[in-house]
Amino acid sequence: MFFNTDDLNDGEIYLKLNRTVDENIEKGYVPAYYFEITRVSDNVSLGFCDLRVGYNDNTYYGGNIGYEIYEEHRGLHYAGKACFLLLKLAKKHSLEHVVITCSPDNIASRKTCEYAGGILEKIVDVPEWHDLYKDGQITTCRYVIDIEK
Repeated sequence: MFFNTDDLNDGEIYLKLNRTVDENIEKGYVPAYYFEITRVSDNVSLGFCDLRVGYNDNTYYGGNIGYEIYEEHRGLHYAGKACFLLLKLAKKHSLEHVVITCSPDNIASRKTCEYAGGILEKIVDVPEWHDLYKDGQITTCRYVIDIEK
C-alpha cells in the first residue's frame, strides 16, 4: 500500500512523486517511492531521492533512503531536507527507524546522514552478491535514524 505524498513539502523544497514500485520478492526488493527533489520557489529540479519501505538484506546494506543532488545545487542541505520529508513518509508506514548508507569516503554524504539525525551504527563489509559490491563499493557506513512515534 502506498500513501499520498502531497504533504512532502517544507516550504523550500517538495518531493514530486515520479513513481512507486511494488515489492519484488525474487530480487529481494521492498516497495519503494521515487521522487524528484524540487525547489518550491521556481520548480527547479535539485536532484532525486527514494524511500524503500521495509527491512531485509538489501536494505541492511543499501539503506531505506537514497538521494543525489545535482552538482550545481550541492552544499545547501537539500539532501538532508529531503531526508526529513522522507521520514514523515516512513512514519506513515510505521517504520521504527530508517537506514541510510554511504561510502566511507563520501564525506558530503556522511555529513548529510548526520544532518538528518543519523547515528553511525557501524561500517560494514558489503557482500559480493549486493549491487553496491558489484558497483565497486566493498564497505559501507550504516547510519540509523530512529523515527519518533
